[in-house]
Amino acid sequence: MARVGILTGGGDCPGLNPVIRAVFRKGFQDGHEIIGIRNGWKGLIEKDTFKLDFSAVSGILHKGGTILGTSRTNPYKKEGDLQKVKDNLKALKLDALIAVGGEDTLGVASKLSKEGIANIVGVPKTIDNDLSCTDYTFGFDTAINTAMECIDRLHSTAESHHRIMVVEVMGRHAGWIALEAGMAGGADIILIPEYPIDMEEVCSLLKKRHNRGKTFSIVVVAEGAKFKEGTMVTQEEKLDAFGHIRLGGIGEKLAKEIEERTGYETRVSVLGYIQRGGSPTAFDRILGTRFGVKAIELVSAKKFGKMVALSGNKIVEVPLEEAVKELKTVDQEFYQIAKVFFG
Repeated sequence: MARVGILTGGGDCPGLNPVIRAVFRKGFQDGHEIIGIRNGWKGLIEKDTFKLDFSAVSGILHKGGTILGTSRTNPYKKEGDLQKVKDNLKALKLDALIAVGGEDTLGVASKLSKEGIANIVGVPKTIDNDLSCTDYTFGFDTAINTAMECIDRLHSTAESHHRIMVVEVMGRHAGWIALEAGMAGGADIILIPEYPIDMEEVCSLLKKRHNRGKTFSIVVVAEGAKFKEGTMVTQEEKLDAFGHIRLGGIGEKLAKEIEERTGYETRVSVLGYIQRGGSPTAFDRILGTRFGVKAIELVSAKKFGKMVALSGNKIVEVPLEEAVKELKTVDQEFYQIAKVFFG
């Protein structure tokens, strides 16, 4: 029997609770004691924990967010925090730690694992779908379905008012949400961080549609998209604990450029945090469940320094270090498929 901690860090997303539920149920079945750590790495720094039981995980499968809470705390950022993590791991007598998170949370997990500070298994979570070594992260499917439904609703408004509708979606420096939600929602142009925005090309495509008799268009843009000149739009210069700038505002700038260059009335809809919330789709509930079960199996087998991942339809283990080495971004072949339907 092992004493296993579990934390969820970074941005929340649908599917976290199915992972927590699966970790507890499989852990209990295998004779482990599961300790919930509140608010990501912050909870480990502050020793804010509680013992998970059947009551805690009952009825959470369909709920968005995380019953453990989350934060963007980086124990390597503030002096003294790393030592607190080390001390509390010993004080809590944790034999293993399951870290559920994205690039930042798992980046910390990888460092702790390499430095021999903790026996860690990672679980990939992000709506951005930008973690390497896994075909999909849970949360992504729910996010793109939410975005797609919003795009569907914007079609009628755009058509009724004969407008260009610019839809800004999340994704940070990867264009997966914009690409897949845009394709599924029938967007007329999709702009992503991997390929700089050429305003002449964008306006040419919009004019082409209008010349065919179309009086409206839907343009989906990822928050991290850049203009051809290399400029990225940010909300503020302040960095978070992991050194990230706060993205947002590209939709407004893009809409202004389109209206000035074409004369077409243009409006913006920023989907924002709505993409993170709500009940997870069936795909994310099942993927989160499978990830949670596999994470406990790795703990039981003492296979640490690993991350669970989806490869085809199989749940596999991959080196945690490899998973966080670089972002998984949209490849040209996939984007070329989407471009068939531009304009």
